[in-house]
This record gives sequence, C-alpha cells and structure tokens, in this order.
Amino acid sequence: MYDSLLALNIVRGPLIITFGVLSLAAGIFLIARRPTRRWIITAAAGLVGGAAAGALTLYITVTVLDLFGTRLSPLVDATVILTFAAVGLAIVNLWRSRWWRKVIAVAAMATLLIAGTLGVNAIFGLNKTVAAFFGVTNEKPLALPLPTDAAGQPVDANGTPVPVDPASGLPRTGEVGTVSIPHDVSGFIARTALAYVPPAGLVANPPALPVIIQLNGQPGSPGLDDPKTLLDARAATNHGLAPIVVNPDQLGDDSRDPLCLDTHRGNVETYIMKDVVPWVKAHFHVLQDPRDWTIVGFSNGGMCAAYFGAKYPGTFGNFVDISGDEYQGVDSAPTLDSVFGGDEAAYKAVWPVNVMDANAPYADSSAVFAVGAMDDQAIPGVKKNFDAAVAAGIHSTYTEIAGSGHDGTALDGGLSAGYTLVFARAGWG
Repeated sequence: MYDSLLALNIVRGPLIITFGVLSLAAGIFLIARRPTRRWIITAAAGLVGGAAAGALTLYITVTVLDLFGTRLSPLVDATVILTFAAVGLAIVNLWRSRWWRKVIAVAAMATLLIAGTLGVNAIFGLNKTVAAFFGVTNEKPLALPLPTDAAGQPVDANGTPVPVDPASGLPRTGEVGTVSIPHDVSGFIARTALAYVPPAGLVANPPALPVIIQLNGQPGSPGLDDPKTLLDARAATNHGLAPIVVNPDQLGDDSRDPLCLDTHRGNVETYIMKDVVPWVKAHFHVLQDPRDWTIVGFSNGGMCAAYFGAKYPGTFGNFVDISGDEYQGVDSAPTLDSVFGGDEAAYKAVWPVNVMDANAPYADSSAVFAVGAMDDQAIPGVKKNFDAAVAAGIHSTYTEIAGSGHDGTALDGGLSAGYTLVFARAGWG
C-alpha cells in the first residue's frame, strides 16, 4: 500500500481532480452566507488580505530569496494568489460563526492548500508522482537480465509478469530501477541513483547500447518517468533498441548547489567522471565510442551537461542542455567569493562558454540546446552557450519549445530533441 501511495499520479488523474472538486465546493461553502453588509465587507477583506499575502509570498520567495532560480509563469502566480485568497476567506469564516462552520473552514484551509500545491506542481509538470514530489523513490533495485518465474516468464522487481512481444521475444517496455553507485574516488554523498534499460537490454546477452547520463534540476532528485515513456515509445518501433539512461544525483541535497565542480561543497565532477562513468561501463553492456555517450540535463542539470560535454568530449560526444543555467551559480551572486575566494579568472574559466572556447575546435561533438519559448530568464543563457558551441565547431541545434516555460513541457520537448540526436548518432534513424 505504501508503494501504491508513492506511485500515485499527482499531475493528472483522480487525485488532482478530487482535490480540484473539493476546493471548488469549499469555496462555494465559504462564501455562501447571508449577504449582510457586515459579511460582504468581511468576506472581501479575507479575499483581498489573502491575495495580498500570496503576492507577498511570491515576492519574497521568487524575487528576494530566489528559491526557484527563475521567475514563475503567470499561471503559477495566479494559482498561488487565488489559493491564498481562498484561505483568507476560510480564515474570516472562523469569526462570528457556529462551531460546525469553524470545523469545515479549518478542513477547507487544508484542502485548499493541498489543491493549490498540486495545481502549481501540475503546471510545472516535473514531479508526476507522490514519490517524486517528496524527493524519494519507490523503485526497486534493477536486476539484469530480468528474472523469470517458474514458467520462464520474465518478471519485474515486484515479481509481476512482464508483457512480452511474441514476434521478438523481448519485453514490450523497458524497466526503471535503483542502482547503487559507489563514491569511492570522490567521496561525494549522493542520493539513490536510477537507471532505465530498454527492452533489448533486459535479456541475456544484450547488444551493446548507447548511454545517456541524465542530471536533474534544482530542486530535484533522480526520476526517470518521462524518459521511460518517451524511450519506450521509440523502442517499440526500433526492435526494442534505445539507450540506457543512468540518472545519478549531482546535488546530494536540494538546499545546496555543488555546481558540478570539485569544491568544498562536494567533489561532484570527480563523482561523475571517476565514479559514475566507470561504474556504468563495468555494469552494463554499452558502446564505448564517445559518439554513443550523451550527457543530458534540465535547468541546473542543463548547465552541468553543457560543462561536462564541453570539457570531456573524449567521454561525452554529445550533450543536451535543456533550459540550462548559463554558468555555475548564475543565480547566486556570492558564488564568486564563497566558492572561488574572489578569483574571477578561476570562476569564469569553468563557465561552459569559456570551456568550449578553450577546447575549440571539437573533432566530433554534437549538442542540442532546448528551452521553453516562454522561459524569458533561461533563454538568453541557453542562446549564449549555443552560440559558443557553434563557434567552437560543435554540431549544434537550438530549439524553443512552444507553449512552455521552465516546466515539464520544456523538459519533454528537450528530451525528444536530444533523443533524436542520440538515435541518429547510433545509426538508428
């Protein structure tokens, strides 16, 4: 039951619909009182006061504290302000009311806050399950090849039979599971990593496959729901073939940004290059040519992907920067002093644009730069890195994802563009 709760979809489906209906009913109940002059003034005060509190909260969290590293969309702003306004209405229902109205008003506050939180999360579309929202995983350890039951039928980590394509004998979909990547070289304490293996990689004696290393945004934690959906669809029309995706954690903690470097915040660069990459090569049957290795990231992870792809073309022949930060710590002015001791030259030397310039020309590197068409804060930085990649001789494309900001739609659009590159480089068309 615990796993089922963690697996609940909170972007679409019955849960978010239920809270949407409950919040609407709560709003109607809270406003429906005898329309005396006193109540009209009181209700208006609650609504306006709540809306003002919501606007102030947005200003502090987004503008002053910069907790999200980007401006929020107008739809998110509206959802937050409306939620606070409704809570303000619930609060004024606590005065001059009967006990049962007070009880319902308190319950309504909780319902409205949950509904508002789910609404904002659904707009972003990045955390699709309860587990993803709380930064935990309900995935089981990945076992390869897939185990079989007494009848020889492949089963997943829960022992549930896996549907098999009778024509190919391969499972119809890939599998996602946790993997344990040691940190012996780096000493970096990362959260549990995940891996996706396509149908062709789930059987004994699988073919060598391309590799994608995927990095998260901040805040964020390893999650492969979107990659699995997109890659399963491609594998279904490609004889079960798709890349293996390994999703390590480059943050360690949502509250800190280690910058994908080796600093006092953690040896993330060594973790990726000396712990993760060798572990992948040792534990999966993968292609070795850099053209078959890709590093992908969104937001903070997009910057990391551009940095690693620019600095290590001998490992990653491809990189995909989705809505990436322009450079390390772009949203935090103290980074220069707190991490680099005020050494501006050392700081700028690790910016992806300067790493690409220093390593130009590139012999055989390809890159995809993608960003939400409405993501005004990320677009300039992504464009700068794209222009630098082109100037450095990296075969690059730039795509703005229509109808998206800094959200899940941009992520999916960027992943699709990146997978097109990966499949082309693998010769799969």
